[in-house]
Amino acid sequence: MVNDIATYADKEAGILNVVIDIPAGSNNKYEYDHEMGCFVLDRVVHHSMFYPFNYGFLPQTLSKDGDPCDVCLYTTNPLFTGCVVKARPIGILYTSDDAGEDPKIIAVPVSKVDPRFDEIQTIDDLGAHKKKELEILFKEIKKLEVKKYDKIVIGGFGDLDAVKEELETSIARYNEEGHH
Repeated sequence: MVNDIATYADKEAGILNVVIDIPAGSNNKYEYDHEMGCFVLDRVVHHSMFYPFNYGFLPQTLSKDGDPCDVCLYTTNPLFTGCVVKARPIGILYTSDDAGEDPKIIAVPVSKVDPRFDEIQTIDDLGAHKKKELEILFKEIKKLEVKKYDKIVIGGFGDLDAVKEELETSIARYNEEGHH
């Protein structure tokens, strides 16, 4: 089902199809189980933190950690698990954990979906506070998962060119692994 959704809603315009795993405000860690063909509750975050954005992934991509590319999608309201949203990438946060490199693409909805984000074109447009929130969240959310926490590294932010490079590499990796 999810594997039939294209990575890009409009490749020329750079518009992505983001599939939501975790609604904003939740600390339930849902993941798409490709074998079962549905979303499952992987765990409840072991910390009191929650996701201040909708957390999802890009179909038909494969990051170095073996999962689809992660996306942090800022929206006006929480979305639901399984919702597909047309979104514009604005940057990337480099992280790594016990499974390896695990970058997070940062995105906002396209204007037709929610024009409130039209002024946010780059990662710097989010502002210093939201960027720091992202770094702290991904460092601290696994703090009570001791074996995972010790291996988390936050590597800073990248621009739209870095996003394009990550997407090209992740799509190629997905196709090379025989997922097409």
